[in-house]
Amino acid sequence: MKTALVIGAGPAGLMAAEELVRAGLEVVVAEAKPSVGRKFLMAGKSGLNLTKAEPFDALLPQYFEAAEPLRPILAAFESAAVQDWARGLGQEVFTGSSGRVFPRAMKASPLLRAWLARLAELGVDIRTRWRWNGWDDEFHFDTPEGSQTERPDVTVLALGGASWARLGSDGAWAALFEKKGLPLAPFKPANMGLKVDWSPHMGKHFGTPLKGIALIAGDQRVKAEALLSQRGLEGGGIYAVSRAVREGAALQIDLLPDLSADQIRARLAKPRGKASLSNQLRKALRLDPAKQALLMEFGRPLPDDLAPLLKALPIRHQGPRPMDEAISTAGGVPFAALNDDLMLKDAPGVFCAGEMLDWEAPTGGYLITGCLATGRWAGQAAARFA
Repeated sequence: MKTALVIGAGPAGLMAAEELVRAGLEVVVAEAKPSVGRKFLMAGKSGLNLTKAEPFDALLPQYFEAAEPLRPILAAFESAAVQDWARGLGQEVFTGSSGRVFPRAMKASPLLRAWLARLAELGVDIRTRWRWNGWDDEFHFDTPEGSQTERPDVTVLALGGASWARLGSDGAWAALFEKKGLPLAPFKPANMGLKVDWSPHMGKHFGTPLKGIALIAGDQRVKAEALLSQRGLEGGGIYAVSRAVREGAALQIDLLPDLSADQIRARLAKPRGKASLSNQLRKALRLDPAKQALLMEFGRPLPDDLAPLLKALPIRHQGPRPMDEAISTAGGVPFAALNDDLMLKDAPGVFCAGEMLDWEAPTGGYLITGCLATGRWAGQAAARFA
């Protein structure tokens, strides 16, 4: 019987393993951590967003410059297929008002348990605490039993990116690629928060969500929430524009996206009498204390005409939070180093999948969809190669 090795037991690796074992190969999965799917489980703590229920032509551009190499891979396992896959594991799904798709259980653990049970029934051998440390004609591992080697017919690498190292995605595999002279794109944080050196007066607002705002970066304008934290600005809205900001676009916040500048001027033109500016902003514009604090933080000295500032408040920040805090990363194995089957051109029989590939996507189900789709594609291709 032909043998297959999968290194990395996140969603991409487990999907590859399932495809390989269904094709009749004997499959070993090596995972460095004591348990599998740790980042997957963390993603599911606040509701596992599996995919986005939208047409393929809307989904594909969310993968930016990787959209074209990913086109056939995502077309073969797009949103509807992801939902069918979850249902096949006994996990009913629902679509939220934003089009995001979640398991009804709103957690990753029931789905992962069902998946692992199915893999075990199919005969997949998952070995935890097996850390990959090098390769030549064989793959070398540090294990609780000492050094071990595997010499499979085919291998799928699904080692993750370089964020959330404590969950397994530490990017350490990049050194092994460099040692073999394989090309790599530098890692960059994606879907990350921004560092802000706040003034002391902002402290009482930490933990407060900024609701009813629009974030502007380059040609992007996103109506979403952000969170004021001691470390800076975080949350879905910030993540949505983080790529543009990382690449150099200035960040602005529209504090009143439902009002035009002229409507703001008209409301502020009414005499305020003895009321303070703070009370006027609260009564005339319903500007809450957190938004007012943000205006004072970045808008002083305040101009006579506040409308342009309220519509495009420039945010001074100190760049991305550390990469290990990012939800995901860009960079990794470039598509130019792979053939259409996701096999390394310079290492026949070795395939790559998941976040270790050089692609990025916003939050909203695109990340997990990309990992599942590339894992499936690499597993099927590796089986054909074997």
